[in-house]
Amino acid sequence: MKVTILYDILRWEEKALLEASRKRGIDTELVDVRGEIFNLSDGKRYGDMALQRVTSYYRGIHAAAIIASYGTPVINRREILEITGNKVFTLLKLREKGVPVPQTYITFDVQRAIDSFKLLGNRAVIKPVMGSWGRMVGLLETESSAKAVLEDRLYMDPLYQIYYMQEYVKRPPRDIRAFVVGDQVIAAIYRYQPANDWRTNTALGGRAENCPVTGELEDLAMRAASAIGEGIYGVDIMETDSGMVVHEINGTVEFKNSVSVTGVDIQGKIVEYLINKSREK
Repeated sequence: MKVTILYDILRWEEKALLEASRKRGIDTELVDVRGEIFNLSDGKRYGDMALQRVTSYYRGIHAAAIIASYGTPVINRREILEITGNKVFTLLKLREKGVPVPQTYITFDVQRAIDSFKLLGNRAVIKPVMGSWGRMVGLLETESSAKAVLEDRLYMDPLYQIYYMQEYVKRPPRDIRAFVVGDQVIAAIYRYQPANDWRTNTALGGRAENCPVTGELEDLAMRAASAIGEGIYGVDIMETDSGMVVHEINGTVEFKNSVSVTGVDIQGKIVEYLINKSREK
């Protein structure tokens, strides 16, 4: 069996996956998609399975589509990446399957965005429809601050003029990330917000702690993953007084800070999933 790990930024996760794969006797190659010349007329195979770890949304979906067309199955496949890389598409899928999500509005005009801010009780979270690591996510608490942020976005890429406004969920100073691999929730962490920020992203200083995988958490995470399709995910969940809600799903999930606190060999679980999927072919 040969596995190709696709990447554009070589992180701890890709190195750990390479090591876990080779420990299991699998012929594994790391391929930086930025260095490839893809022949769209007559392509080569990229092994028996390809694991998509590219951080760039556009590189990722195009590389996945091309390599799948060559005959190599890609996990996660292009269709999944297109959905999970876009918060609107993700939320629509979750809503379609009855998965609880925060109240969210989309507008394409500054004044209508202000109106949606008011509908959310004059306290809301604005997010780019695409992006990760908490970048360009803002907490709006007054109408004047909302106007300033929205007007700034008029001079940015057109993507930032899709105004994604979400309720500020009353939660503990943490959220939950559940790791789904195939049909299993293999681990979960609490992500605690740092003292000087309301966001919980570990990239911004959030602290990871082990989170027990309860029956309720497992059921919700699997329902969320199933709404998108079988694959490998980080499902982000918030606890509220009325129950848990899913606010995002990551289709190229990082787990460096999660292995040590959970004691789960996440990279090994991913590699074993690839092996099992290869046997199903």
